[in-house]
Order: sequence, then C-alpha cells, then structure tokens
Amino acid sequence: HALGELMNMASMRGDDQTFLVYEDRRWGFASFVKQAREIGAALQSDYGIAHGDRVAILSPNNPEWALSFWSTVGIGGIVVGLNGWWNTDEILFGLADSGSRVLIADKARYARIADEIGTVSDLEAVFLIDGDAGDFGDNPTIHSFSELLESGEGQEPKSVEVDEDDPAVIFYTSGTTGRPKGAVSTHRSMIANLQNTMFNAFATALSNPEASPVGTNGQLASLLSAPLFHVTGCHSTLVVGLATGSKLVMIAGKFEPEKALKLIDQEQISVWIGVPTMVWMVTEFPDRFQYDRSSIRTVVYGGSPSAGELQRRIKETFPNVKMLGNAYGLTETSSAVTINSGASMTDHPDSVGRPTPVIDIKIGDEIGNDIGTNKIGEIFVKGPLVMPGYWKNPEATAEVIKDGWLRTGDVGYVDDEGFLYITDRAKDMIIRGGENVYCVEIENRLVEHPAIAEAAVIGVAHPTLGEEVKAVIRLEPGETLTQDEVRKWVGEALAAFKVPTYVEFTNDPLPRNPSGKILKNVLRGEGHNSFTESM
Repeated sequence: HALGELMNMASMRGDDQTFLVYEDRRWGFASFVKQAREIGAALQSDYGIAHGDRVAILSPNNPEWALSFWSTVGIGGIVVGLNGWWNTDEILFGLADSGSRVLIADKARYARIADEIGTVSDLEAVFLIDGDAGDFGDNPTIHSFSELLESGEGQEPKSVEVDEDDPAVIFYTSGTTGRPKGAVSTHRSMIANLQNTMFNAFATALSNPEASPVGTNGQLASLLSAPLFHVTGCHSTLVVGLATGSKLVMIAGKFEPEKALKLIDQEQISVWIGVPTMVWMVTEFPDRFQYDRSSIRTVVYGGSPSAGELQRRIKETFPNVKMLGNAYGLTETSSAVTINSGASMTDHPDSVGRPTPVIDIKIGDEIGNDIGTNKIGEIFVKGPLVMPGYWKNPEATAEVIKDGWLRTGDVGYVDDEGFLYITDRAKDMIIRGGENVYCVEIENRLVEHPAIAEAAVIGVAHPTLGEEVKAVIRLEPGETLTQDEVRKWVGEALAAFKVPTYVEFTNDPLPRNPSGKILKNVLRGEGHNSFTESM
C-alpha cells in the first residue's frame, strides 16, 4: 500500500543478515530501519516535516542518502532527489521549484550553492552529511546530519496515513523547454515496479534454476553503482533491496572499475545492475582477471543502447554469469517497463524485451494512433508505473500524457512476439553515460552568447559512453571564439556532462527545413528517416 510498510517488513528480518555496506560501515535490516525511523521522528518533531512536505537530497551515493530516503517516505514526505552532477543554477531551480523545506547534502555539492542559498525562500534547514555547521560561516539554518541522528535517537515517528497515489519521489529530468521538469513517482508506481522486478526474478528462476543469483549463504548480494538520484539506483535497487532481503554494497566516491572489482571480490557480489558505461569500464579494465569474479551470476543494464560485443565481454569477464538482462524505462515510468533476460536475451539480443506485468506498450503515429506490429513509430506506455504528471507543471504533463498513455519520445517497433526494439529517439536527446542530455537546453545556452549567431547540438557515437555531445556553431560576422571558450560558456550554466566534447565552427547557415527547423540528420550526415516506415 505504501513504502513505509516495506520498512515494517524489513525490520522483521532482524540483523542476522547485512542490508547495507559502505566502506567499513555495515547495517543489518533492523538497525537500518530503526535509524531511518529515528531520523523521520526528528524531521517531524524538530522541523515540522509533515505529509506531502519535500525533503531534498543532494549527494553522491552513501548511507545517509539511503537513510534520508526511507526516513522521509516513511512519514509521508516527498523525497526530491537532486542530480549530483548539477551546477549552481540547476540545483537552485530544483530546490525552488519543488518547494523543499529541508536539504540534506554533502559538503562539496552544498558549496556550489552556499553563497546563494538565501534565495531559496521555502528552505528552512540544511544538514551536511560530511561537515559541521560552522564550515559555511555563522548560519543558523545549517546543521550537521549527526544532529538528526542524536535528536531522534530512541524515538518513533508519528503515524501518518499515506495513500497509494500520494507522491513519494520527485526526480528532475531536463526537457525540450530547456528547464528541468519534476517527474513524480507515487507509492503505487514504486511498489508496482518492485512487484514487476520480483515477478521477473521468479519467472527467470523457474525457467532457468541455474540463473538464481542467490549466494551461498542464501542472500542475494547486489553492487549498488547506479546513482540513487536515478530510478535505477533508487527504485530498482534501494527499494527492491530492502524489500527482498538483499545485501546492497555501495561504491564510495566516483565509480572506478578497480573499486567495483574489489567489492565484487570481497563481498561476493552476485548481482550487478548498472548502466552500460560502467559495465564497459569493468570489462575493459586490464587487471580485471586478478580479482575473484566467480560470484557474479546476473548482470543487468539499461539507460542507453548496448551491443552484442558488450554481452560477449561480460561473459568473458564473469565466467559464472548465468543471466544477462537489458531493460527499458524512463524517469517518468518509475524504472523499467520492459525487461529482456535469460533465454529471451539470447534469442532477441537487440530487443529491450517484453512489457513487464500490468504495463501496456503500443507503437503510435504522430497523434498516438496504434499502427500495429513491425512498423516504426513512437513508443507509448500505459500502466501504474506511469507518473501522474510533472510536479506543478500541468502544461508539460498534458504534452506527454493523454488518456493515461505516456508519449516516451522514443521510436521503435514491436515484433509479432511482443518484443520491443528501440530504433531512434523522437526527442532531441543524447544519452551520455546513462545521463539524458537534451540538446535544446545546450542550444539555448549557446545562442545567449553575443558572438554566436546560431547553434545546433547533436550526439556523436562513443564506444563506452554511448554518445558524446557535439555543438555546431555559426558565429556572428567578425566575431571569434575558441572551442575552449565555448565549453567554458556552457559549463558556467550547465552540468559538466552537458558541456560539448566536440565543437565545430561553420561559416554557412545551418541547414533548415521550410518551417525553419534545423535538419540535424544533415548535420549528422544521415539520409531521410520516415517516422512510420514499414519494416
């Protein structure tokens, strides 16, 4: 019914098995839930966080992120997971747009907004995960995270009625307007994702008992490498892990292949769910065979296109892997809406799989009419995983949801067996290392420069990241700019992963169609691509 009930179930597991591992820190299930409840009690009693209030988290993966998540949803609050790669303007926008009353952050990321935190009118308190209140001067709103732990010690939060359709999480995704939009996940959508994940695991185990990822001690051990401010890390790993009795092992700091391999060896990791970029990095790491990789039995990846070569490398790196999986989903769908795994992955290696339970997929034309199988069109999704809408943005919601059907902006087809294939993106978007990069956001920034007459942004294929960002720019007559000056200009306003790796200058007007839209297929050197061409 609500995520808080999963906490009650998890606490009954006691502390005989480990739930969370982070460097030399470990929590059993009962201890973790107890501490999360105590933090929730402190948020209620000391800071008045009530049903529907927003608590923002700005941090890399760490135990405090996980504790803050469960403490907030457990008292009916709404977690606002801010992207840890964002820069000052983006973070301030997310805080203001969400109306967050509390911010929990690590010191490095809070430093990005410290000088302008007073502009966020709704924010009443900041808790530093790894710092003291005095680190940023004499500011009474800044506290140490340890204060929450001390204040709530031994306390139980007040009971709160939570409805299935109450918002639980807001994750921001950039869009075609150039401003991030807050995609809302409800308690219903996140629990539906949990149920779908468990169903797929059971179905796979029944069809292929050798593929069971449970370790020798009877507990599944999962490497948590996806960011918790993404649905893969939060919805499909953190929530699923607590509900299913899994051991979650966090990578501290920046992802590095050697860190991942050490933890796989030391903690006998059996399942790894990540983005293809991370998997590529590990399978290409020169010293990978020096570590014990025999415990890995399942590798699942999603977030960007994958290749058959990646599957070959996974099997070479992890000799006991019994199941490979690929998944397709969006922030707007609370994680995966299709999963391809096991024998289906072998038979349909280029597919992202069939729809998960209670999810409907259709391929539509420009106005959403179902065009049937084996024809390319836009992918539409319907079911309880689909968000109710963007946070306080009915106009943007109406653009993508009609009669319960979500326009994904992705292009593909469904074959006669119901397998979905992704062929392109209708949205003007690049996927770089699992992060969505909307071209218009960068283009809007570029043309704000007085020396730039017009600009277009396209994706360039990259073997590990999937795609890199490229800007094509025509300068105003008589103006000059260097590539580094262009990158600096973008980096001053947008996150680092949005800064163009490649910058190309042209003296010619950018190619446009009769309505004035830039022809990016021409810039990419591609031919005509019909939206609904027959297979």
